[in-house]
Amino acid sequence: MSKFLHSDLGRRDRGDVVEVTLTRGANVRLLDSTNFSKYRRGERHRYFGGLARTSPVRLTIPSSGHWHAVVDMQGLRGSTRASFRVISASALRPLPPIRERRSALTDIAENVAEVAHVQDGRLFDVFVCHASEDKDTIVRPLAHALQERGIEVWYDEFELRIGDSLRRKIDAGIGRSRFGIVVLSRFFFAKNWAQYELDGLVTMAVSGKQVLLPIWHDVTKDEVVAHSPSLADKVALRTADYGIREIADEIAAVVATGASDSD
Repeated sequence: MSKFLHSDLGRRDRGDVVEVTLTRGANVRLLDSTNFSKYRRGERHRYFGGLARTSPVRLTIPSSGHWHAVVDMQGLRGSTRASFRVISASALRPLPPIRERRSALTDIAENVAEVAHVQDGRLFDVFVCHASEDKDTIVRPLAHALQERGIEVWYDEFELRIGDSLRRKIDAGIGRSRFGIVVLSRFFFAKNWAQYELDGLVTMAVSGKQVLLPIWHDVTKDEVVAHSPSLADKVALRTADYGIREIADEIAAVVATGASDSD
């Protein structure tokens, strides 16, 4: 790997902003620890950022974890100097406006509308479809493991807030996700709501707008075939064969093939 400028940003929260000041145009990359190691070895890697022609450059941390900022002149002439700083998400939040006394119901309605507006344009790498009974054993640890790998995850505990319209938020999450993770289990097949989510994911997959990634959790092929022959025909990861971190690594590798890659 050619010479580059590097700042180890340490553990950062989702929403923090990295500000990079340059003396001239350069490539600015925001990478998690796994992809920074690949970058240093000159391997294909996933990053956020790109060619910066103006300064300063501000990049938002997409998920909580350990992050690195890199500046290089790959494909460019000359050299540059750079300085780095991180602005915490809490410092970016504006003070609430002064308002006259209003009813609690009015405030709740406005807060819900504000959350919906802020999240309206968000895109996700994966949507996690599951039964609530599987949260503790696999779903919650997997969602956090994916976040640690820089994956933007739609998972109900991350996204749903009191007062949200469950159907609308789920429909929006499915529609804005590139991959649909389906944790198939005996609990899943017994849940009407999980089947509703699955119907939406299958519709997206059939239309070519999304890719289904099935995970079999304590179920046999005969059980999957009995409920959904089409899903049984898809290549799946089994929790009986892989641990959480291994499954997260496999999913992250698949997601990375559809993200910004660099040789």
